[in-house]
Amino acid sequence: MPDPRQSGEKQAVVIGGGISGLACAYRLQQRGMPFTLLEASDKPGGLIGTVEEDGFLFESGPQSFQGSESLLQLVRELGIESELRKADPRAPRYVLRNGKLLKIPMSPQAILGTSLLGLGSRWKVASEPFRKTQPPSEEESVAKFVRRKFGHEILEYLVSPFVSGVYAGDPEKLSLRAAFPTLEEWERAYGSVLRGAMKSRSAQPKERKSAGAPPLCSFQHGVSTLAQSIAAKLGDRVVLGAHVEALRPCDPGGGITQIQFTQNGRSDTLVANAVVLATPAPAAAHLVASVAPLLTRKLAGIAYAPVAVVGLGYYSEQIGQPIDGFGVLIPRAEDIRTLGIVWNSSLFEGRAGEGRVAITGIIGGATDPDVVNESDQAIACIVQLDCERVLKITGAPIASCVWKHPKALPQYNLGHGHVVKAIREGERATPGLFFAGNYLSGPSIGKCIEEGFATAESAAAYLQGGAAGHV
Repeated sequence: MPDPRQSGEKQAVVIGGGISGLACAYRLQQRGMPFTLLEASDKPGGLIGTVEEDGFLFESGPQSFQGSESLLQLVRELGIESELRKADPRAPRYVLRNGKLLKIPMSPQAILGTSLLGLGSRWKVASEPFRKTQPPSEEESVAKFVRRKFGHEILEYLVSPFVSGVYAGDPEKLSLRAAFPTLEEWERAYGSVLRGAMKSRSAQPKERKSAGAPPLCSFQHGVSTLAQSIAAKLGDRVVLGAHVEALRPCDPGGGITQIQFTQNGRSDTLVANAVVLATPAPAAAHLVASVAPLLTRKLAGIAYAPVAVVGLGYYSEQIGQPIDGFGVLIPRAEDIRTLGIVWNSSLFEGRAGEGRVAITGIIGGATDPDVVNESDQAIACIVQLDCERVLKITGAPIASCVWKHPKALPQYNLGHGHVVKAIREGERATPGLFFAGNYLSGPSIGKCIEEGFATAESAAAYLQGGAAGHV
């Protein structure tokens, strides 16, 4: 890459080739902006990974994704729509209670008839639209909110397992405002979250109502198809195995930065007018030390939950429990370490082959962080025994894979909103510096892509002479 001080060509460097960085680089390419993407590992996609083992297809990270409108548009642009697979929207989800798999009620009406909850909890849901409450002035945890509005049982058997599935988080620490801001907004505006949900739905355009919730998606050859397809579009602008060691400001006025990195043991540098940090927050904290030192502490303070993923393959006759659906979430009260089990081959074809079943156990999270310190064999044993107990499995698996992610998911804990605000203020105060990642606006693949696109638009506007900071 030529030095912009000599060529006059303004350039961007994206550091981090996870889905946020890939989306950012893709949008920069669409905008005709010169860029290079530096990724430390030997493959793009970050935690996204698909592995084939003994005829089974396992996901080492996200098991699927919600097909939001912007994400599906990207799929069409990439030309991979024919490979997209959508799960049956009617596929039930389960929660384990007293050793039994019970369907999760997916609507207020279903909650009224569920055997998952006692009569008192069901009455609290039914009467909530007729009771007017207001959020407290101080920031509230998810657990405190749910206890206040619906009681402990709903927290224990519906909300906490959901929080484990989405954030691998601890509801006692997770911020309602940061993680689920709509719920707080509905209560503040309408005095009731259910009444707010109904008002919100009635205000939607007719076509959005008929479309329903975004579908749960993957691809014929797994989630990694998305990352690989974006990387293929970017071509040789993606540099793999590039370990960025430092950012050095080249211009006292800001806006031109030298990027020092190593690749295959050799040192190299790039010079750019705009730098996008699409790394996890701890890595970003290290890199901003010389260009925005006040942000180092904020970024370093973002907690991450560790997660281990265990893919297991069995013959169908080994499974004693029908597994027709999405999978099962496991409350902590059940005294089982595994957080949840995804029934991959029930959701998408081509995951296991005829007469076989592929499932995935997720373990760890903010409430069990030490599990990733165990050996792969020990983790596999814990999850296998849990799956045997929950799904009445007999015999050993015919395929098994373990992946450990010490910093899997950022935690949107109490105070997280203030951290994000400080990051945005630091971004605006540091010309040419931009942030993208799953710690900013949500951890889902769809949110990461939207964040990457928005960051690219901000960086492009800056390079074209506009204002610094997120637009």
